Amino acid sequence: MVDSVFAACVVIPVFNHEHAIASVLDRVRVHGLPVILVDDGSDPACAHELQRLAKLADVTLLRHEFNRGKGVAVCTGLRAARQRGFTHAVQVDADGQHTLSDIRHFVEEARSYPGSLICGAPLFDANMPVSRRCGRPLNHAMVWLETLSFDVVDSMCGFRVYPLAPTLALLDSQRLGQRMNFDTEILVRLHWRDVPMRWLLTRVYYPPDGVSHYRVFFDNVRAVGLHVRLLAEMLVRLPVLLWKRALRTGEARPEEEKRNANA
Repeated sequence: MVDSVFAACVVIPVFNHEHAIASVLDRVRVHGLPVILVDDGSDPACAHELQRLAKLADVTLLRHEFNRGKGVAVCTGLRAARQRGFTHAVQVDADGQHTLSDIRHFVEEARSYPGSLICGAPLFDANMPVSRRCGRPLNHAMVWLETLSFDVVDSMCGFRVYPLAPTLALLDSQRLGQRMNFDTEILVRLHWRDVPMRWLLTRVYYPPDGVSHYRVFFDNVRAVGLHVRLLAEMLVRLPVLLWKRALRTGEARPEEEKRNANA
């Protein structure tokens, strides 16, 4: 029976990662967490491999009949996790780029701070593709502008632990980006809803023979469209965002004055 106080599982969206997913699953399952695989309309070879892996203990397989995008696959997994009684879900990618031994640290942090979103602050290796490296600084700058803060350290790393109650409340009220833009948009919108975020350093490795579904042109076009929408909505929210920022500044001053007095 699932512990109603804190119970975590792992959600892995999969699209044509038949060569990597078995190894990823092995490295995830050593942590003793149930796994929800979401087959996002993979080709027959990958679908067959996922059917094989679904026979393992504590592995659940869900399938989209056609490719709907990473964002939709993650949402399917998060909803399934909530329906099964879990309070938190670890999101990792299926291509093996994440340091999966860090899952233990992420889950421990989530257990200590159950209302917070635990996010990966990535440390990249030399194999990071130039196409992935170039757009990150601009994306970060846009997110900082949209949130009027530097609270979101990295909005593109897909290694996270979601607290399911506030996350599903957002998903039930707001349609989010369906593909790679999902990872960024959900952080901005959860920040707007005052969901706390905590950041853990984690190494990200891009295997030379890894399969990436990041499409430079189309995903960058989607990113531009996303930031246009978020900026427009931020302007509408601006008075509230400024008021919240002023409140946080006011709350921080007494603590700073106390530290200075004790120095």
